[in-house]
Amino acid sequence: MNISNDPRDERRDYSAACAIFDIDAIAASFVGRLDAGINVCVECCDRHAAAGGTALDWEGVDGRRASMTFAELQVQSARFANLLFARGIGAGDVVAALLPRTPALLIVALGTWRAGAVYQPLFTAFGSKAIEHRIAASGAKLIVTDAGNRPKLSEIDDLPAVAVSGPAASGSPASDADLFAELDGQSDVFDPVPRRGDDPFIILFTSGTTGLPKGVQVPIRALCSFQIYMRDAMDLRPGDRFWNIADPGWAYGLYYAIIGPLLLGHATTFYEGSFTAESTYRIIAKHGITNLAGSPTAFRLLIAAGSEAAAALKGRLRVVSSAGEPLNPEVIRWFAEHLDVVVHDQYGQTETGMILGNHHGLAHPVSVGSAGFAMPGYRVAVLGDDGREQPAGTPGALAVDIARSPLFWFTGYHGKLALAASGGYYRTGDTVEMNLDGEVSFIGRADDVITSSGYRIGPFDVESTLLEHAAVVEAAVVGKPDPERTELVKAFVVLAPDRIPEAGLAEELREWVKHRLSAHAYPREIEFVTDLPKTPSGKLQRFLLRNQEIAKAQAQGPRE
Repeated sequence: MNISNDPRDERRDYSAACAIFDIDAIAASFVGRLDAGINVCVECCDRHAAAGGTALDWEGVDGRRASMTFAELQVQSARFANLLFARGIGAGDVVAALLPRTPALLIVALGTWRAGAVYQPLFTAFGSKAIEHRIAASGAKLIVTDAGNRPKLSEIDDLPAVAVSGPAASGSPASDADLFAELDGQSDVFDPVPRRGDDPFIILFTSGTTGLPKGVQVPIRALCSFQIYMRDAMDLRPGDRFWNIADPGWAYGLYYAIIGPLLLGHATTFYEGSFTAESTYRIIAKHGITNLAGSPTAFRLLIAAGSEAAAALKGRLRVVSSAGEPLNPEVIRWFAEHLDVVVHDQYGQTETGMILGNHHGLAHPVSVGSAGFAMPGYRVAVLGDDGREQPAGTPGALAVDIARSPLFWFTGYHGKLALAASGGYYRTGDTVEMNLDGEVSFIGRADDVITSSGYRIGPFDVESTLLEHAAVVEAAVVGKPDPERTELVKAFVVLAPDRIPEAGLAEELREWVKHRLSAHAYPREIEFVTDLPKTPSGKLQRFLLRNQEIAKAQAQGPRE
């Protein structure tokens, strides 16, 4: 199935955009120079202040609304930079933020960058152990938090200095600084500290999908990549009201809900409350959102709320972008039918930012179920086990051709001096296929692919087919050890509230997949569950389900 782009929008030709791509021209659009002195706060704030535009539209959990202009953010960032300077925190030092989506988070991030320091986000759902690991690894000199999250820090040994936004938590140490009281006493003038393009401005830890979380140091030159993604993939336009619902404690939210829009001089939207279908639809309507970004997990929850909830917003959204995990075709079809908007799947990692996708701002074929094309400034390849590029239609490992990808910025994890690239490629760990035109289709993480009776089966296709059934809200598919087939396909299924888990429905789902997908890929076992294991950022953790099945098989021992 092929879906066309919205004919009302004018798009540049994808091939032409790739052919004329010039990273020097992108770098020249900044006020500073990557090789001679640049400051992220200047690029994301100061240069837009004179125009008088809005930097942030905010709504609190209690319904209060506020906005902040670039000029106001410039002043507040200077005060925070002065606060850091007074504490002896400067260029290259790490400042961590354990904050909800409030104006304080934006002030801390921009002020940290103004001082030439490195910003470290901490997801507010983290417990003390996760926080302790990250701040110990980064060597953070200051943590800024709020009263609701401050108690988590009490369990941490060797805690750095703490500043609290808002009223102090009951029982908090007297040594905690009152963030806004201290800001009020600071000068609103602070000359931005120049840095170079290879200097880090973010340290962000991965979600630990395949192992312990690793610290990714993001260099300032990554701004070039972020700018291209916002322009070409998200198609952010001056008239848009933009909302990326991803949490800025993770890469997609930090890179593209804060840095990306501000870099273009565009306002971003923060909603302090937790994600629900009701709150999301309300914010879209109340704030007039036209350009929306989020994850398939969030979009599936909107679908679960039903078509009536979406009816009032039909036609209000111009474009929707999806990232974080593969986008199931059923989400695309549902959004087209009930919200009259095209959802485009896009792909990236904490280590790379976004590197390929279906671009809202560029004209190219868009196929349902496809992850899209390499972003201008990147060349991606499919590698075999021997490290060689595979021909079209042959599954293999998705990789970035570093030498031919001028936007590629990842150089290695915190504590490691260099990226361990294999033969000039960065391997993503994901398995894909590429067609003759360069369009990439996702199969799964390399360790998620199921081998059954000699067939290699990607869990994504099976999950997507299950999700097309009206009874299914979520699905996860793994390989279960089997002495005859090596592995058999097993599905864990979350049902809609009005459906009852029973043997008859399980058989119906098996036949559904067998008929709609293939006879060799249907789930021979189906287990109904109330929820699925996910990382804090919402990514499905199939490996936990797979390990669970391996442990069961080992406990049972070999068959007689």
